[in-house]
Amino acid sequence: MAEHEYDVVVIGAGPVGENAAGYAVDAGLSAALVESELLGGECSYWACIPSKALLRTPQAVADARRLPGVTADFDPGAVLERRTSFTSNWDDAGQVEWAEGAGAAVLRGRGRLAGERTVEVTGADGRTTTVTARRAVVLATGSVPVTPPIPGLDTVGYWGSREATAAKEVPERLGVLGGGVVGCEMALAFARLGSRVTLINHGPRVLPGAEPVASERVAGGLREAGVDLRLDTGLDRVEGSGGTGGTVLHCSGARAGTVEVDRLLVATGRRPNTDDLGLDTVGVTTTGRGAVGVDESGLARGTWLYAVGDVNGRAPLTHQGKYQARIAAHAIAERAAGREPDPAPWSEDAATADHHAVPQVVFTDPEVAWVGRTADAARRDGLDVRVVELDIAVAGSALTADGWSGRVVAVVDRRREVLAGVTFVGPGVAELLHAATIAVVGEVPLHRLWHAVPAFPTISEVWLRLLETYRAG
Repeated sequence: MAEHEYDVVVIGAGPVGENAAGYAVDAGLSAALVESELLGGECSYWACIPSKALLRTPQAVADARRLPGVTADFDPGAVLERRTSFTSNWDDAGQVEWAEGAGAAVLRGRGRLAGERTVEVTGADGRTTTVTARRAVVLATGSVPVTPPIPGLDTVGYWGSREATAAKEVPERLGVLGGGVVGCEMALAFARLGSRVTLINHGPRVLPGAEPVASERVAGGLREAGVDLRLDTGLDRVEGSGGTGGTVLHCSGARAGTVEVDRLLVATGRRPNTDDLGLDTVGVTTTGRGAVGVDESGLARGTWLYAVGDVNGRAPLTHQGKYQARIAAHAIAERAAGREPDPAPWSEDAATADHHAVPQVVFTDPEVAWVGRTADAARRDGLDVRVVELDIAVAGSALTADGWSGRVVAVVDRRREVLAGVTFVGPGVAELLHAATIAVVGEVPLHRLWHAVPAFPTISEVWLRLLETYRAG
């Protein structure tokens, strides 16, 4: 059993873990990254990057066709090849080179806590290395899919999100269970790549965490793309279809009946990956759906154990996890220098944005981009709000495409006259989001936003229309 010592040991080398290690090294600390799969993690190889590569070419063609006189098409095989190029054919040599070039050691194997500041790393050969952290251990193990207890599911070869984004061919018939982000994005991607897609959603609307108008328009976009969208419908059981090699889905509810598919994608959510992390060896218990509870700096226990990203359950998005990693690394460096981290909101040691300023994009058609609270969430939080909702109809949108249609919902905190949340829905609206994020994070008064003049003719002119509507009301 070999032994090694570093200032910081990070378990999990996805984008979040890489950020934690990289920022620790930049602060003058030594760091090791422990990873049992591919450096770069879920986002790089099976989630954010490959899914967007599958969506991008068909979306570009759809956008081009919305202009008069344009004909465009694409080769689904070329889309799959481009996706594979973005994952480096699931080879992480480039990520390893980056990590080692940045000054972090790379330890291959399954990392598990084995006492205070102690991590055991078990490699594929079964050998175990004991690694000691002088300053901190950071858990960045991400999340894993939640599989519903549907009778027969364990007897058929269903897809999870990994199998969908890594697919080598497009199935003729695809069933999708779940109307969240993964379900909606993959339903659209495969419908445009040539599958006949059936999406089964237990609830009355897709994207239930978004504003209702966003859910409605995404549902309409899925149907327009050819998706058989079955809302208020449950999946009671599945079974193989005999010699065809397909799967029969037995549905109940609003769209009861059977559907036969060649592949079934189960996209019913994820949970923090805290399985067999050795948390019991340091007296840490999980909360909620298995999350590791942390303070604003990411600290989970004592002054040495941190948890960042999906594993802490605060804001399970790659960009938000990377933000938490930067915060945690700064707090670790402060303690290493003999200083206490600053717990004040919006300090470099507090992940304040996790609470009410989280941006998110769903890359459907139309896109949905939002930051902060929805109107319902703001009211649940006790805010006195005014909601301003209007079509995005400005010169920039009209020039972008014939028939361009979008909507914006702004949630205003009446007492302070600042934005509590903003939602955009429409083609390409993701690029509008960061301005809204700055306004929400900065708590910019609406009277000051009046002086942020949008350039003409851009879709950002919708900001002026929003402010005019608010001032007129």
